[in-house]
Amino acid sequence: MVQHAHTRVDAAFAALSDATRRGVLLQLARSDASITELAGRFRMTLTGMRKHVGVLEQAGLVTTRKVGRVRTCRLGSGRLEEAAAWIEGYRRLWEARFAGLDEIVEELKRKEQSDGREK
Repeated sequence: MVQHAHTRVDAAFAALSDATRRGVLLQLARSDASITELAGRFRMTLTGMRKHVGVLEQAGLVTTRKVGRVRTCRLGSGRLEEAAAWIEGYRRLWEARFAGLDEIVEELKRKEQSDGREK
């Protein structure tokens, strides 16, 4: 189970590592779009956009639906939340570490001030 969850998060981060794919997600957050529309907005070939959408789809970040000759893309459900949860765990870890460091610094400052008064 844990290995499967890591694989999904890995796929999401791999998909998000490309600026064009992040742009596609931003566009799809505004509204659904066909691959043709996306290719036009990003000034690339249909084949290139299909590859980007395929990576996003494999990662579960985008879903597509074909009606006739038009393949419409929309944001997938849930996978961004998994990546965000992974990041949040590390944010909390570092926040706790920095809070501990702040306490040490404050303690050293108090000690320094009290040592200065004793002289």
